[in-house]
Order: sequence, then structure tokens, then C-alpha cells
Amino acid sequence: MYDTPKVENDVATTDIKISAHGCQVYYGDTHAIKDVDIDIEDTTVTAFIGPSGCGKSTFLRCLNRMNDTIDVCRVEGDIKIDGEDIYDPKVDPVQLRAKVGMVFQKPNPFPKSIYDNIAYGPRIHGLAKSKSDLDDIVESALRRAAIWDEVKDRLLAPGTGLSGGQQQRLCIARAVATEPEVLLMDEPCSALDPIATAQVEELIDELRGQYSVVIVTHSMQQAARVSQKTAFFHLGNLVEYGDTGQIFTNPQDQRTESYITGRIG
Repeated sequence: MYDTPKVENDVATTDIKISAHGCQVYYGDTHAIKDVDIDIEDTTVTAFIGPSGCGKSTFLRCLNRMNDTIDVCRVEGDIKIDGEDIYDPKVDPVQLRAKVGMVFQKPNPFPKSIYDNIAYGPRIHGLAKSKSDLDDIVESALRRAAIWDEVKDRLLAPGTGLSGGQQQRLCIARAVATEPEVLLMDEPCSALDPIATAQVEELIDELRGQYSVVIVTHSMQQAARVSQKTAFFHLGNLVEYGDTGQIFTNPQDQRTESYITGRIG
């Protein structure tokens, strides 16, 4: 499924995990995403930035076919993960979403116990053969989301009883419990206080060792802190995409510079 890393000047370059070419999104007659081409690397945090309504969340939702749930939405073009077309009619969107986990803007734990929040996905996807397997999956996911020590003695308590930051880390644990390869995060810290935000950002940095992480954020400071690659969207267009340091210090497009310096947005 993976390409062999290319070697340039004796340095291995990162595999491309997600590839989108000629991607268009329409809501009825409204052309929301216009001709987006992007290659997103594995084991990398890629940030989507841009003004409100510029299309970054809409494009993010294309990557796990969440737009399928909107009747008037139509997606055109190619989007591939590991070279496989995710819009192929043979692809089951439910199975795709096990491979491409998603964390939303507002923490949204199920009205179930902490344990059952994590166990739900592995149960429906048949990932555990026994209760012992399920216990191991739950513990592993909570550890990867850096919340195990805080909840291990109250796994049967409701997930909705946790603090906002803990709920968001619980939702991240729920997303990683199905062993995804890609993690999508849509403004994961916008509802959190600064301390919880710092904890989630630290977690995102740890998770990139195992996943391709794509994060939509309104905070340029957050994009600069957590991402290695940044894509700037404006009016439905992908204006510029490159290394985060380059995008913030030496953007190639005037529109990017205007956004970074606060003249637009």
C-alpha cells in the first residue's frame, strides 16, 4: 500500500499518504471548493488555515466522505489514500471512516461510559475477539491520547462528566481506537481553555509519529506550533501549500502574505 521512500541526497523523503487532484465541491449551485491539488504526507501534521468560510473544513470533510451526509453536496475530482480512490463505488464509507478518524470542533463524547466511548468503534468493526482484547484496545487508546492516568479508576463513569479538555482527549482516544491511518481534526481546540489547548497540541505532536494528521485551525499561532506543512485556503481556492516555516516567513503568494500579516481575514 505504501510507496518506497524516495531518497534524495541520501535523505529519505516522506511517503505521500493522501493525494487530491482537481477536487471540486458544490453545495447545490454554489462552487465551494475549486480545483484543489494537494499531496499530504504520512507521519506529518498538515494545517489548513484561512479566513472563515474559505473552504478548509469543507475540504477536510472530503477526506473521509463526511460530505456524503449532506444531500445537496457533490464532490468531483480524485482523492486517493495510499493510491486507492476513496470515492470508488466499491469503497464502504463506514470502513473508510475507521481508517480515517475524525475529531470535531466541540468535544462530543457519546452519552455512555468512558469505557464504552472507546469500545464502540472496535466492537462494530470486529477488532476485538474477546473482552480481554477489548480491554487492551481501550487502555491502549486512552494511553495514546494521554488520558489513561486521569480516567483509569473511573472507566464506568459517563464520558460527559469529564472536563472539556478531557472530553476532547477522550474523543481523540475514540478516534484512534479503530487503528486509523489518518486523523482529521476540525478546530479541535477552539472550545478549550489555554491549558487544555496546550495538552491537545502536545498530544498532536506525539500522534504524528503514528499517523498522518490534518488539522483545520483558525489560529495561525497553533498552525505554526503543531504543523510541519501548511495549506492556505481563500475563497474556495488552495492558494499556497508548503513547509510551515516557509509559509509563515516567506510566502510566495501576495494573498498568503496579506492573511499572515492580518490585512485580510
